[in-house]
Amino acid sequence: MIKVGGTSSVLSEKLGRLLLHNRLITEDQLQKALSIQKKEGGRLGSILVRSRWLDEQALATVLGQQHGLPLVDLANTQIDPALAKLIPLEILKKHCIFPVKRRGTLLSVAIADPTNVFAVDDIAFMTGYTVEPLLATESAILEKIRQHGGDGGRAALSEQGTGKPASIEAKDYTLNQQDVAPDNVGSDGLEMISVEDFDTVVGDALDTVNVIEESPDENILKGVEAPIIKLVNGILVNGIKVGASDIHVEPFEASLRVRLRMDGVMKTVMALPIKIKSAVISRLKIMAKLDITERRLPQDGRIKLKLGKGREIDFRVSTVPCLFGEKVVLRILDKSNLQLDLTHLGFDREDLARLQEALGMPYGMIVVTGPTGSGKTTTLYSALSTLNTQDVNIMTAEDPVEYNIQGINQVQMKEDIGLNFASAMRAFLRQDPDVIMVGEIRDHETAEIAVKAALTGHMVLSTLHTNDAPGTVNRLLDMDIAPFLVASSLVLIVAQRLVRRLCTQCRVVSPIRPDILLKAGFREEETKSLVLYQAKGCDACNKTGFKGRVALYETLPMRESLRALVLRNTSSEEIKKHAVALGMRTLRRSGLEKVKTGITTLEEVLENTAPDEG
Repeated sequence: MIKVGGTSSVLSEKLGRLLLHNRLITEDQLQKALSIQKKEGGRLGSILVRSRWLDEQALATVLGQQHGLPLVDLANTQIDPALAKLIPLEILKKHCIFPVKRRGTLLSVAIADPTNVFAVDDIAFMTGYTVEPLLATESAILEKIRQHGGDGGRAALSEQGTGKPASIEAKDYTLNQQDVAPDNVGSDGLEMISVEDFDTVVGDALDTVNVIEESPDENILKGVEAPIIKLVNGILVNGIKVGASDIHVEPFEASLRVRLRMDGVMKTVMALPIKIKSAVISRLKIMAKLDITERRLPQDGRIKLKLGKGREIDFRVSTVPCLFGEKVVLRILDKSNLQLDLTHLGFDREDLARLQEALGMPYGMIVVTGPTGSGKTTTLYSALSTLNTQDVNIMTAEDPVEYNIQGINQVQMKEDIGLNFASAMRAFLRQDPDVIMVGEIRDHETAEIAVKAALTGHMVLSTLHTNDAPGTVNRLLDMDIAPFLVASSLVLIVAQRLVRRLCTQCRVVSPIRPDILLKAGFREEETKSLVLYQAKGCDACNKTGFKGRVALYETLPMRESLRALVLRNTSSEEIKKHAVALGMRTLRRSGLEKVKTGITTLEEVLENTAPDEG
C-alpha cells in the first residue's frame, strides 16, 4: 500500500497506480517520488517530471484519463490576446492556469492540476463565467503566461460576445442622450452622468416605487448627501424592475461603471463621474452595515428594502478592493420571484419522477451538481419546500442564507468563529433532524459527516462542483470517502445548467442545415420535422430576444448495477455509459429537447453543455 497521508495520499496513490499500470514509471521511482513528496510537499506528477522519470505529456494524458478531462495542446492553439487580460496575472501564476477560449458564458481554462478545485471556483467567482477545465502541461501553461504576461488586472472580455454595452431604454430609468454632456466621456469610452442629472436619471423610478429602508437611522446618513442617496436607491430599484440578478458597481480610472446581469448576461447601464465614487460606495456600505473606514479588505453584508406594501427585497452585498477603489456587487434576492415549484423549474416528466422518488425515501443523500450560478440553490430550496411540513424537522447549513423559508431552521456559516459546514453538521445530528441540507461539500470532513448522516436515518441534500452527474462519484472518492460508503449513501445525483429562455412574443423560425443538427446531437429522424427558433428582440424583452432562464437537468438514480460499478472504483466515463443505457438523459439531450419545443435556442444549448460521446 502506498501511503503518504490524508486526501493527497489517496490521490497520489491512484495516480501512482495508473502510471505503474501504464508502465510509465517503475515501482522504485514511485517510492522515491512519494518519499520526496512526504518531505517537501508538492504534487506527485510534478515531482516525477522534475526528476526526469516521467514525460510531462504522458503525465497529462494519464491525468486526463483519471479525471475525465480533455487535453488541449496550447502550443498549437490560437488564443485571443484579450483572454489573458480576463484574469489577473498573479492568479494565472498562482494556480498555473490559462484561459483558452470563451463561448457565450462558458470559459474554457487550461489547468495543470485537475485536483485544484479552488482554482475553478476562484475563476468562476472572479469572472462571472461558467468555467470548463481542460488539461495542459505545466510548461505549456507557463509559456503562455510568459508570452501574454503584462496587464492582468482588467477584465477586457467582460463585454465581448454579449453585444454592445447595452443601455436599458429610457423608460427603465437609464440615460437619454439629452442627459449627457457631449464632452463628458471617460477614457474607457463610456458616457458619464453629471451630478446635476441624478434627478433626471432616477426620478421616475423613485416616483413610481416607494423605497423605504427597513431601519433608517438619521445618524448614519451624515456625510452622504440627498442626491447620492436618491441615485443609489434608483440604481437598486432599476435592477429590480428590469429583473437583474446582480448589480456591479465598478470603479475605473475615469468613471464609476454600473452593470447589470440579466438572464446571465452582463450589460452596462450607466457610467458615473469618478468624483462621486467614494460617496456612492460609502452609501452602499452604510446601507449594508459595513465598515466604511475599511477599504483594504473584502467585506460582506446585506441590504433589505421595502417596495410598496408587503414586498421586501434583500441584496447580498460583497465588496472587494480593486486597483481604482472598491468594487461592490449586489446579488438581488427577490422572494416574490423565487420559484419553489419543482414542476416549473425545467424538469421533464421522467427526471421529476426520479427526484420525487428520491425525496420520498426515508434516508440517503441527494447531491445537486453544477458550476457557480447554475441554479443549484433554487433546486435545493424547491426540494426542501416539498418536504417542509409540520411533522418534519429540517435544518440547513448555508453560506450564505439566500432566502428565509418559513418552517425551516437555517444556519448561516461564520468561518471566522469556527462555524463551518462540518461543525454545523455535527451539531445538527444532536438536534433530532429528519432532513439536513448542507450548502456545499467542500472537504473530506464535511463529506464524511454527510455520508454517515445519510446512512443513519437522515435525508441529506447538498451540492458539489462537477461537470456532470457521473463525475460526482469520482469527486467524492477523491475526497477520500470509501467506495462502499459512496455506493450505500447516494440515492440520486442531479446535474444542471441554466440557459436563456426565448421571448415568446418575438421569436422567429430559424432554418439550420441537417448536418449541423446531427453534429449537435439530434437523431436523423428528428431532423426531418424539426422547427427551430432564434432570438429577435422586442420591447417585452428589452430587445434581447430572451426573457428569463430555464434549467437543463441530468438525473442519475443510483441503481444496484451502478452501485456495483462504484464499488469497483470504475471511471466516470463508464458510469456515464451505463447510466445512459439505463435511461439517463444527459444535459445535452435535455437541452435539445427544450430546443425542439421552442423554449431556447440551439446556440444556448451548445454553449452551456458538453457533447455526448458516441
